[in-house]
Amino acid sequence: MATGGNAIRGTRVGAGPMGEQDHGHHADRVAVSYWDALGNETVRYFAAGIADEEIPEVIDSPHSGLPAGRDKENPPALAKTEPYKTHLAYVKERRTEEEADALLDDALHQLRERRGQA
Repeated sequence: MATGGNAIRGTRVGAGPMGEQDHGHHADRVAVSYWDALGNETVRYFAAGIADEEIPEVIDSPHSGLPAGRDKENPPALAKTEPYKTHLAYVKERRTEEEADALLDDALHQLRERRGQA
């Protein structure tokens, strides 16, 4: 007779005297609804005995990836995204050489003051 593994004949892995109630599948739970800015509702379940302060006010919505809050009328706002900037727009924002030198001198002066070498 060929047997495999270490299991005792006639048993299943995880089988035993404990039922689903002992595993927590039928524990008392509280449903909490969260809404994101697009109006998607997400329901999360928490243990009935948990304090209200321990239930998070904001979660990430699995539907949209946006923040979702417990207040249906005032959900968290959409994240503001900046429009794409071209390389030329970044070049225009660069500092002049004089501004860069002034910033470097100021930073070095502050560092020397902190070290006591001024």
